[in-house]
Amino acid sequence: MVFDISSLSIPPHYGIYIMKDSDDKILYIGKAKNLKNRVRSYFVKNQNYKTQKLVEKIRDIEFVLTDNEEEAFLLESNMIKRYRPPYNIELKDQQRYTYLRITNEEFPRLMVARRTRTGEFLGGGRVYGPFTHGSSKMLSIGLLRKTFKIRICKRLPKEACLEYHLGNCEAPCQFKDGRKRYPGHVAELESILKGKQRLGDFVERLESEMREASSNLQYERAKEIRETLQRLQNLQTRQKMETVGGTDEEYFGIRTGEHTAHVMSFRQIRGVIKDRNKFSFDLVGDNSFSNFLSQYYLTNPIPKYIIVSQMPDKKEILEEIFSRSAGFKVSISVPSGGKRKEMIGLIIRNIDLLLSRGADPALVELQEKLNLEHIPKKIECFDISNQGADYAVGSMSCLVDAEPFKSGYRRFRIKTVTGRDDFAMINEVIKRRYLRLKQEKSSMPDLVLIDGGRGQLNAALGALRSIGASIPVVSLAKENEEVYHPNLKSPIVLPRSSSALKVLQHARDEAHRFGVAYNRSLRKIQK
Repeated sequence: MVFDISSLSIPPHYGIYIMKDSDDKILYIGKAKNLKNRVRSYFVKNQNYKTQKLVEKIRDIEFVLTDNEEEAFLLESNMIKRYRPPYNIELKDQQRYTYLRITNEEFPRLMVARRTRTGEFLGGGRVYGPFTHGSSKMLSIGLLRKTFKIRICKRLPKEACLEYHLGNCEAPCQFKDGRKRYPGHVAELESILKGKQRLGDFVERLESEMREASSNLQYERAKEIRETLQRLQNLQTRQKMETVGGTDEEYFGIRTGEHTAHVMSFRQIRGVIKDRNKFSFDLVGDNSFSNFLSQYYLTNPIPKYIIVSQMPDKKEILEEIFSRSAGFKVSISVPSGGKRKEMIGLIIRNIDLLLSRGADPALVELQEKLNLEHIPKKIECFDISNQGADYAVGSMSCLVDAEPFKSGYRRFRIKTVTGRDDFAMINEVIKRRYLRLKQEKSSMPDLVLIDGGRGQLNAALGALRSIGASIPVVSLAKENEEVYHPNLKSPIVLPRSSSALKVLQHARDEAHRFGVAYNRSLRKIQK
């Protein structure tokens, strides 16, 4: 029986996919720029024999999101080494990505940095990387050496060599001016490798050289420069999966619902993200994130730094226990910025993806576009129907799992507002609805939608604040179908074909229809 790929909600993002068999064993790990397109391509007809056999064994597919292609490349490589899936090729004798080393000599050289199985780098100097697409590393290094005039000789010669006469080196071995300028060339190269210097000026210089080489019919040289320009983009791509000289750290993200907590961790060893793990536990009795961590580190190595999305209870006690067990000081922290915060954000996105399995893809998209903590399975939408000052009513539609839940619809006679004041009417209706839910201790919706623009949204927010209710709320303006978000200055514009937009439109149209029908019935009674 072939796995039903339509049962999965697959995100169209960078990341890796993990294919498993009926025993939950990993069959294959792959990377993709667009997970949705890549994974679905396995389930089309006319695949080769090996791919068909792989697909026949698949019973589940998991995903790990990354922020760019380079992170996906690195995480895929590390997890293949960790799990050695039978359908993957493991390149045991080749580096699939490149580290570069600037030696600590008087006149430093640029070289490929080699590392041992334990992650230690061979040779002295400063190491940068990793840089992906390693098969082109020698050509890239050669052109970087020429561009920045970095020497290639193992020992300084007594006289200027051929590289000087070719214009690839300023011969610091012989000329005083060359010795003065050489540290500047090295510093410029390091700035590019660190990603601190913008490539703009450097790229313009190379493009000028490429045009000059082409006009002089030096097509091979022009081709080399063009390839260098393409590869240099990799030097500027920020990634979090590997860092040179990184410490042992473990990252934990946690999402808690009414009854269950979901935890995911990424473990970094010697600066390399090796693996991810996922857990869940019931929120019963004393079960907490703090208890989870104490149980987890009874059987797992304790790192020096534990980075968490939210601070566990009894943090100081946990640090003292872990430090005593590990034999070194252990710290637990919530990051305020930088790569650590980005990593925590990435883990939370992956937890949300895990929780969205089986959910309506339109709601998953809506969660992502509106940056919601939870999938908006229950949406309540409000509209004001005005037919003169005497016939103003409020209406509320209710969507559950993107479908109308008619018994959840509500209608409101405006009681406290005179005249045609939509903002005040929205404020009244929202306040009445959610104050009642609070008093009844009923569950709140995952998303409140207001028919209107920024003014209507602000009126709803004011009402929620006045009663101490915290519910995600946005508004949808009819004219251009723009979505206004409290935390964004500019409205969100979703494509007309977006399934997430269609859900919002459906909720809005239902609220409008329901309100107009109520308004008409009131006018008939008055007549």
